[in-house]
Amino acid sequence: MFGIEAEVLLIIVLVAVAAGGLAYSVMFQSIETEQKVDKRFKQVKLAETDSRALKAARDNLNEAAKRKKSVQESLKDLEEKQKKKVNHTSPPLKVALQQTGWNMSVSQFYIFSVVSAVLFGGVPLMFGTPLFIVAGLAVVGGVGVPRWVVGFKRKRRFKAFLAEFPNALDVMVRSIRSGLPINDSLRLIASEAQEPLRSEFKRVVESQQLGMTVPEACARLHESIPLPETNFFAIVVAIQAQAGGNLSEALANLSRVLRDRKKMRAKVNALSMEAKASAAIIGSLPFIIVLLVYLTTPQYIMPLFTDPRGNVILGASLVWMTIGILVMRKMIDFEI
Repeated sequence: MFGIEAEVLLIIVLVAVAAGGLAYSVMFQSIETEQKVDKRFKQVKLAETDSRALKAARDNLNEAAKRKKSVQESLKDLEEKQKKKVNHTSPPLKVALQQTGWNMSVSQFYIFSVVSAVLFGGVPLMFGTPLFIVAGLAVVGGVGVPRWVVGFKRKRRFKAFLAEFPNALDVMVRSIRSGLPINDSLRLIASEAQEPLRSEFKRVVESQQLGMTVPEACARLHESIPLPETNFFAIVVAIQAQAGGNLSEALANLSRVLRDRKKMRAKVNALSMEAKASAAIIGSLPFIIVLLVYLTTPQYIMPLFTDPRGNVILGASLVWMTIGILVMRKMIDFEI
Protein backbone atom coordinates (compact mmCIF):
# COMPACT_ATOMS: atom_id res chain seq x y z
CA MET A 1 0.00 0.00 0.00
CA PHE A 2 2.73 2.41 0.97
CA GLY A 3 4.84 1.24 -1.94
CA ILE A 4 2.07 2.17 -4.39
CA GLU A 5 1.63 5.62 -2.84
CA ALA A 6 5.38 6.22 -2.96
CA GLU A 7 5.47 5.31 -6.62
CA VAL A 8 2.53 7.65 -7.29
CA LEU A 9 4.25 10.50 -5.43
CA LEU A 10 7.48 9.88 -7.30
CA ILE A 11 5.62 9.87 -10.61
CA ILE A 12 3.92 13.16 -9.65
CA VAL A 13 7.26 14.73 -8.73
CA LEU A 14 8.86 13.57 -11.94
CA VAL A 15 5.90 14.85 -13.95
CA ALA A 16 6.17 18.25 -12.15
CA VAL A 17 9.90 18.45 -12.78
CA ALA A 18 9.41 17.54 -16.42
CA ALA A 19 6.65 20.10 -16.77
CA GLY A 20 8.80 22.77 -15.10
CA GLY A 21 11.74 21.95 -17.34
CA LEU A 22 9.51 22.05 -20.39
CA ALA A 23 8.03 25.40 -19.32
CA TYR A 24 11.49 26.84 -18.60
CA SER A 25 12.78 25.66 -21.96
CA VAL A 26 9.82 27.25 -23.67
CA MET A 27 9.94 30.54 -21.67
CA PHE A 28 13.78 30.81 -21.44
CA GLN A 29 14.07 32.80 -24.61
CA SER A 30 11.40 35.29 -23.58
CA ILE A 31 12.92 35.65 -20.08
CA GLU A 32 16.36 36.20 -21.57
CA THR A 33 14.90 38.74 -23.98
CA GLU A 34 13.28 40.64 -21.13
CA GLN A 35 16.55 40.64 -19.20
CA LYS A 36 18.39 41.96 -22.22
CA VAL A 37 15.73 44.63 -22.70
CA ASP A 38 15.96 45.67 -19.04
CA LYS A 39 19.73 45.73 -19.22
CA ARG A 40 19.66 47.78 -22.42
CA PHE A 41 17.08 50.15 -20.94
CA LYS A 42 19.28 50.69 -17.91
CA GLN A 43 22.30 51.33 -20.14
CA VAL A 44 20.34 53.78 -22.28
CA LYS A 45 19.03 55.55 -19.19
CA LEU A 46 22.52 55.69 -17.68
CA ALA A 47 23.94 56.99 -20.95
CA GLU A 48 21.19 59.62 -21.10
CA THR A 49 21.99 60.68 -17.53
CA ASP A 50 25.69 60.82 -18.37
CA SER A 51 24.98 62.83 -21.50
CA ARG A 52 22.87 65.26 -19.50
CA ALA A 53 25.62 65.59 -16.91
CA LEU A 54 28.18 65.99 -19.66
CA LYS A 55 26.02 68.59 -21.37
CA ALA A 56 25.53 70.45 -18.09
CA ALA A 57 29.28 70.36 -17.43
CA ARG A 58 29.94 71.55 -20.99
CA ASP A 59 27.42 74.36 -20.55
CA ASN A 60 29.06 75.36 -17.26
CA LEU A 61 32.47 75.41 -18.94
CA ASN A 62 31.10 77.47 -21.82
CA GLU A 63 29.45 79.87 -19.37
CA ALA A 64 32.69 80.17 -17.38
CA ALA A 65 34.62 80.77 -20.61
CA LYS A 66 32.14 83.44 -21.72
CA ARG A 67 32.30 85.07 -18.29
CA LYS A 68 36.10 85.01 -18.32
CA LYS A 69 36.14 86.50 -21.82
CA SER A 70 33.66 89.17 -20.76
CA VAL A 71 35.78 90.03 -17.71
CA GLN A 72 38.92 90.22 -19.85
CA GLU A 73 37.20 92.49 -22.35
CA SER A 74 35.90 94.66 -19.51
CA LEU A 75 39.38 94.91 -18.00
CA LYS A 76 40.83 95.77 -21.40
CA ASP A 77 38.25 98.50 -21.97
CA LEU A 78 38.77 99.90 -18.48
CA GLU A 79 42.54 99.84 -18.95
CA GLU A 80 42.24 101.74 -22.23
CA LYS A 81 39.96 104.29 -20.58
CA GLN A 82 42.38 104.71 -17.68
CA LYS A 83 45.29 105.17 -20.09
CA LYS A 84 43.36 107.94 -21.82
CA LYS A 85 42.62 109.59 -18.48
CA VAL A 86 46.14 109.26 -17.04
CA ASN A 87 47.87 112.58 -16.69
CA HIS A 88 51.60 112.05 -16.32
CA THR A 89 52.10 115.69 -15.34
CA SER A 90 50.77 117.45 -12.28
CA PRO A 91 47.01 118.08 -12.30
CA PRO A 92 45.66 121.51 -13.24
CA LEU A 93 45.60 124.07 -10.50
CA LYS A 94 41.81 124.07 -10.27
CA VAL A 95 41.71 120.28 -9.86
CA ALA A 96 44.55 120.35 -7.33
CA LEU A 97 42.70 122.93 -5.24
CA GLN A 98 39.55 120.77 -5.30
CA GLN A 99 41.57 117.74 -4.21
CA THR A 100 42.82 119.60 -1.15
CA GLY A 101 39.27 119.93 0.18
CA TRP A 102 39.58 123.70 0.52
CA ASN A 103 36.92 126.02 -0.84
CA MET A 104 39.56 128.11 -2.60
CA SER A 105 39.25 129.43 -6.12
CA VAL A 106 42.11 129.96 -8.53
CA SER A 107 41.93 133.74 -8.10
CA GLN A 108 42.17 133.39 -4.31
CA PHE A 109 45.20 131.14 -4.76
CA TYR A 110 46.92 133.76 -6.91
CA ILE A 111 46.18 136.42 -4.30
CA PHE A 112 47.71 134.18 -1.65
CA SER A 113 50.76 133.67 -3.89
CA VAL A 114 51.25 137.43 -4.29
CA VAL A 115 50.99 137.99 -0.52
CA SER A 116 53.48 135.19 0.08
CA ALA A 117 55.91 136.66 -2.47
CA VAL A 118 55.68 140.09 -0.81
CA LEU A 119 56.36 138.61 2.61
CA PHE A 120 59.29 136.45 1.46
CA GLY A 121 60.84 139.32 -0.47
CA GLY A 122 59.88 142.35 1.62
CA VAL A 123 61.06 141.15 5.02
CA PRO A 124 64.66 140.37 3.92
CA LEU A 125 64.73 143.64 1.95
CA MET A 126 64.00 145.54 5.16
CA PHE A 127 67.14 144.02 6.70
CA GLY A 128 69.37 145.07 3.80
CA THR A 129 69.58 141.76 1.94
CA PRO A 130 71.01 142.03 -1.60
CA LEU A 131 68.46 142.48 -4.35
CA PHE A 132 69.21 139.25 -6.23
CA ILE A 133 68.65 137.24 -3.04
CA VAL A 134 65.44 139.18 -2.38
CA ALA A 135 64.30 138.39 -5.94
CA GLY A 136 65.05 134.71 -5.45
CA LEU A 137 63.20 134.63 -2.15
CA ALA A 138 60.23 136.42 -3.73
CA VAL A 139 60.09 133.83 -6.52
CA VAL A 140 60.26 131.00 -3.98
CA GLY A 141 57.56 132.61 -1.84
CA GLY A 142 55.28 133.39 -4.78
CA VAL A 143 55.65 130.20 -6.81
CA GLY A 144 57.20 127.47 -4.71
CA VAL A 145 55.69 127.84 -1.26
CA PRO A 146 51.98 128.09 -2.24
CA ARG A 147 52.22 125.09 -4.54
CA TRP A 148 54.14 123.15 -1.93
CA VAL A 149 51.37 123.90 0.58
CA VAL A 150 48.75 122.68 -1.91
CA GLY A 151 50.73 119.51 -2.62
CA PHE A 152 51.25 118.87 1.08
CA LYS A 153 47.54 119.28 1.78
CA ARG A 154 46.63 116.94 -1.13
CA LYS A 155 48.94 114.20 0.11
CA ARG A 156 47.69 114.59 3.66
CA ARG A 157 44.08 114.33 2.52
CA PHE A 158 44.85 111.28 0.36
CA LYS A 159 46.53 109.63 3.34
CA ALA A 160 43.47 110.28 5.52
CA PHE A 161 41.27 108.83 2.77
CA LEU A 162 43.36 105.65 2.56
CA ALA A 163 43.25 105.23 6.34
CA GLU A 164 39.42 105.03 6.32
CA PHE A 165 38.76 103.51 2.91
CA PRO A 166 39.07 99.81 3.96
CA ASN A 167 36.62 100.43 6.83
CA ALA A 168 34.15 101.95 4.37
CA LEU A 169 34.49 98.89 2.13
CA ASP A 170 33.78 96.62 5.10
CA VAL A 171 30.61 98.62 5.85
CA MET A 172 29.56 98.25 2.22
CA VAL A 173 30.20 94.48 2.33
CA ARG A 174 28.07 94.05 5.44
CA SER A 175 25.26 96.21 4.06
CA ILE A 176 25.20 94.33 0.72
CA ARG A 177 25.19 90.96 2.48
CA SER A 178 22.28 92.14 4.61
CA GLY A 179 20.25 92.80 1.45
CA LEU A 180 20.81 96.49 0.71
CA PRO A 181 21.58 97.50 -2.89
CA ILE A 182 24.87 99.19 -3.69
CA ASN A 183 23.15 102.58 -4.08
CA ASP A 184 22.00 102.50 -0.45
CA SER A 185 25.46 101.32 0.62
CA LEU A 186 27.03 104.35 -1.05
CA ARG A 187 24.49 106.64 0.62
CA LEU A 188 25.33 105.05 3.97
CA ILE A 189 29.02 105.85 3.49
CA ALA A 190 28.16 109.38 2.33
CA SER A 191 26.18 110.04 5.52
CA GLU A 192 28.05 108.07 8.22
CA ALA A 193 31.71 107.95 7.21
CA GLN A 194 34.40 110.33 8.39
CA GLU A 195 36.01 113.01 6.28
CA PRO A 196 37.24 113.01 3.57
CA LEU A 197 35.27 109.86 2.66
CA ARG A 198 31.96 111.53 3.47
CA SER A 199 32.39 114.39 1.01
CA GLU A 200 33.85 112.20 -1.74
CA PHE A 201 31.10 109.56 -1.55
CA LYS A 202 28.56 112.36 -1.35
CA ARG A 203 29.78 113.47 -4.76
CA VAL A 204 29.35 109.90 -6.00
CA VAL A 205 25.75 109.82 -4.76
CA GLU A 206 25.04 113.23 -6.28
CA SER A 207 26.43 111.99 -9.60
CA GLN A 208 23.96 109.08 -9.51
CA GLN A 209 21.12 111.47 -8.81
CA LEU A 210 22.13 113.46 -11.90
CA GLY A 211 21.68 110.36 -14.08
CA MET A 212 25.03 108.60 -14.01
CA THR A 213 25.27 104.86 -13.52
CA VAL A 214 26.98 103.39 -10.48
CA PRO A 215 30.20 102.45 -12.38
CA GLU A 216 30.43 105.93 -13.92
CA ALA A 217 29.88 107.59 -10.54
CA CYS A 218 32.52 105.38 -8.91
CA ALA A 219 34.92 106.21 -11.75
CA ARG A 220 34.56 109.89 -10.80
CA LEU A 221 35.85 108.97 -7.35
CA HIS A 222 39.18 108.09 -8.95
CA GLU A 223 39.21 111.44 -10.73
CA SER A 224 38.88 113.35 -7.46
CA ILE A 225 41.12 110.96 -5.48
CA PRO A 226 43.71 109.75 -8.03
CA LEU A 227 45.00 106.76 -6.10
CA PRO A 228 45.43 103.09 -7.16
CA GLU A 229 43.02 102.04 -4.41
CA THR A 230 40.13 104.10 -5.80
CA ASN A 231 40.98 102.81 -9.28
CA PHE A 232 40.68 99.22 -7.97
CA PHE A 233 37.31 100.07 -6.46
CA ALA A 234 36.01 101.56 -9.71
CA ILE A 235 37.21 98.54 -11.70
CA VAL A 236 35.57 96.07 -9.30
CA VAL A 237 32.22 97.88 -9.49
CA ALA A 238 32.43 98.18 -13.29
CA ILE A 239 33.24 94.48 -13.78
CA GLN A 240 30.41 93.44 -11.48
CA ALA A 241 27.99 95.64 -13.42
CA GLN A 242 29.10 94.27 -16.81
CA ALA A 243 29.87 90.61 -16.09
CA GLY A 244 27.94 89.96 -12.87
CA GLY A 245 29.27 88.16 -9.82
CA ASN A 246 29.31 88.39 -6.07
CA LEU A 247 29.94 92.06 -5.35
CA SER A 248 30.21 91.62 -1.58
CA GLU A 249 32.92 88.99 -1.96
CA ALA A 250 34.81 91.14 -4.47
CA LEU A 251 34.68 94.17 -2.15
CA ALA A 252 35.75 92.02 0.80
CA ASN A 253 38.77 90.82 -1.19
CA LEU A 254 39.55 94.40 -2.17
CA SER A 255 39.39 95.49 1.47
CA ARG A 256 41.80 92.72 2.43
CA VAL A 257 44.18 93.70 -0.38
CA LEU A 258 44.12 97.35 0.71
CA ARG A 259 44.92 96.39 4.30
CA ASP A 260 47.80 94.21 3.10
CA ARG A 261 49.11 97.10 1.01
CA LYS A 262 48.93 99.35 4.05
CA LYS A 263 50.90 96.82 6.11
CA MET A 264 53.50 96.49 3.37
CA ARG A 265 53.81 100.28 3.10
CA ALA A 266 54.33 100.55 6.87
CA LYS A 267 56.96 97.81 6.74
CA VAL A 268 58.82 99.56 3.91
CA ASN A 269 58.71 102.86 5.80
CA ALA A 270 60.11 101.16 8.88
CA LEU A 271 62.94 99.56 6.90
CA SER A 272 63.80 102.83 5.15
CA MET A 273 63.65 104.95 8.31
CA GLU A 274 67.41 104.64 8.88
CA ALA A 275 68.15 105.95 5.38
CA LYS A 276 65.68 108.80 5.88
CA ALA A 277 67.31 109.76 9.17
CA SER A 278 70.74 109.71 7.53
CA ALA A 279 69.49 111.88 4.68
CA ALA A 280 67.96 114.36 7.13
CA ILE A 281 71.20 114.60 9.12
CA ILE A 282 73.34 115.01 6.00
CA GLY A 283 70.97 117.62 4.56
CA SER A 284 70.83 119.71 7.75
CA LEU A 285 74.52 119.42 8.67
CA PRO A 286 75.80 122.33 6.48
CA PHE A 287 73.19 124.71 7.90
CA ILE A 288 74.00 123.66 11.46
CA ILE A 289 77.72 124.21 10.84
CA VAL A 290 77.09 127.69 9.37
CA LEU A 291 74.98 128.59 12.42
CA LEU A 292 77.58 127.32 14.90
CA VAL A 293 80.41 129.13 13.10
CA TYR A 294 78.34 132.32 13.07
CA LEU A 295 77.70 132.04 16.80
CA THR A 296 81.35 131.35 17.68
CA THR A 297 83.35 133.40 15.14
CA PRO A 298 80.98 135.67 13.16
CA GLN A 299 83.86 137.59 11.50
CA TYR A 300 84.94 134.34 9.84
CA ILE A 301 81.55 133.56 8.22
CA MET A 302 80.26 137.10 7.47
CA PRO A 303 82.19 137.53 4.16
CA LEU A 304 79.86 134.92 2.69
CA PHE A 305 76.94 137.28 3.30
CA THR A 306 78.65 140.67 2.73
CA ASP A 307 81.08 140.00 -0.12
CA PRO A 308 79.60 139.46 -3.65
CA ARG A 309 81.89 136.48 -4.19
CA GLY A 310 80.60 134.98 -0.94
CA ASN A 311 77.05 135.48 -2.14
CA VAL A 312 77.85 133.58 -5.35
CA ILE A 313 79.37 130.77 -3.29
CA LEU A 314 76.25 130.64 -1.07
CA GLY A 315 73.97 130.55 -4.12
CA ALA A 316 75.93 127.73 -5.75
CA SER A 317 76.03 125.83 -2.47
CA LEU A 318 72.27 126.13 -2.04
CA VAL A 319 71.72 124.85 -5.58
CA TRP A 320 73.94 121.82 -5.07
CA MET A 321 72.46 121.13 -1.65
CA THR A 322 68.98 121.24 -3.13
CA ILE A 323 69.99 118.81 -5.88
CA GLY A 324 71.56 116.47 -3.33
CA ILE A 325 68.50 116.54 -1.09
CA LEU A 326 66.19 115.81 -4.04
CA VAL A 327 68.39 112.90 -5.16
CA MET A 328 68.46 111.41 -1.65
CA ARG A 329 64.70 111.82 -1.40
CA LYS A 330 64.22 110.02 -4.69
CA MET A 331 66.48 107.19 -3.55
CA ILE A 332 64.48 106.54 -0.37
CA ASP A 333 61.04 107.11 -1.86
CA PHE A 334 59.48 103.67 -2.47
CA GLU A 335 56.16 103.21 -4.22
CA ILE A 336 53.93 100.33 -3.08
